[in-house]
Amino acid sequence: MDGSVSSASTVQNVQIDAMKKAQDVQAQQVLKILEGADQQVQQQQQQTTAQKIGMGTQLNIRG
Repeated sequence: MDGSVSSASTVQNVQIDAMKKAQDVQAQQVLKILEGADQQVQQQQQQTTAQKIGMGTQLNIRG
Protein backbone atom coordinates (compact mmCIF):
# COMPACT_ATOMS: atom_id res chain seq x y z
CA MET A 1 0.00 0.00 0.00
CA ASP A 2 1.48 3.31 -0.91
CA GLY A 3 1.73 6.25 1.51
CA SER A 4 -0.81 8.47 -0.24
CA VAL A 5 -3.51 5.79 -0.06
CA SER A 6 -2.78 5.21 3.61
CA SER A 7 -2.95 8.92 4.48
CA ALA A 8 -6.13 9.36 2.45
CA SER A 9 -7.68 6.50 4.38
CA THR A 10 -6.60 8.08 7.67
CA VAL A 11 -8.08 11.43 6.66
CA GLN A 12 -11.33 9.71 5.71
CA ASN A 13 -11.46 7.93 9.09
CA VAL A 14 -10.89 11.21 10.91
CA GLN A 15 -13.70 12.84 8.91
CA ILE A 16 -16.04 9.95 9.67
CA ASP A 17 -15.25 10.20 13.39
CA ALA A 18 -15.89 13.94 13.34
CA MET A 19 -19.24 13.41 11.63
CA LYS A 20 -20.22 10.76 14.18
CA LYS A 21 -19.35 13.08 17.05
CA ALA A 22 -21.33 15.91 15.47
CA GLN A 23 -24.33 13.60 15.08
CA ASP A 24 -24.04 12.57 18.74
CA VAL A 25 -23.99 16.21 19.83
CA GLN A 26 -27.02 16.98 17.66
CA ALA A 27 -28.87 13.97 19.07
CA GLN A 28 -28.18 15.16 22.63
CA GLN A 29 -29.43 18.65 21.76
CA VAL A 30 -32.62 17.23 20.24
CA LEU A 31 -33.21 15.12 23.35
CA LYS A 32 -32.84 18.19 25.58
CA ILE A 33 -35.34 20.09 23.44
CA LEU A 34 -37.80 17.21 23.52
CA GLU A 35 -37.47 16.82 27.29
CA GLY A 36 -38.09 20.53 27.74
CA ALA A 37 -41.14 20.38 25.48
CA ASP A 38 -42.45 17.38 27.41
CA GLN A 39 -42.13 19.29 30.68
CA GLN A 40 -44.02 22.22 29.20
CA VAL A 41 -46.82 19.95 28.00
CA GLN A 42 -47.10 18.36 31.43
CA GLN A 43 -47.28 21.78 33.10
CA GLN A 44 -49.98 22.91 30.68
CA GLN A 45 -51.95 19.73 31.32
CA GLN A 46 -51.73 20.27 35.07
CA GLN A 47 -52.90 23.86 34.70
CA THR A 48 -55.79 22.82 32.46
CA THR A 49 -56.83 20.10 34.90
CA ALA A 50 -56.64 22.52 37.81
CA GLN A 51 -58.85 24.99 35.96
CA LYS A 52 -61.37 22.29 35.02
CA ILE A 53 -61.77 21.04 38.57
CA GLY A 54 -61.74 24.51 40.09
CA MET A 55 -58.54 24.06 42.01
CA GLY A 56 -55.74 26.55 41.52
CA THR A 57 -52.30 25.46 40.55
CA GLN A 58 -50.82 27.14 43.61
CA LEU A 59 -52.92 26.61 46.69
CA ASN A 60 -52.23 28.31 50.01
CA ILE A 61 -53.78 26.03 52.61
CA ARG A 62 -51.93 27.22 55.72
CA GLY A 63 -55.03 28.38 57.55
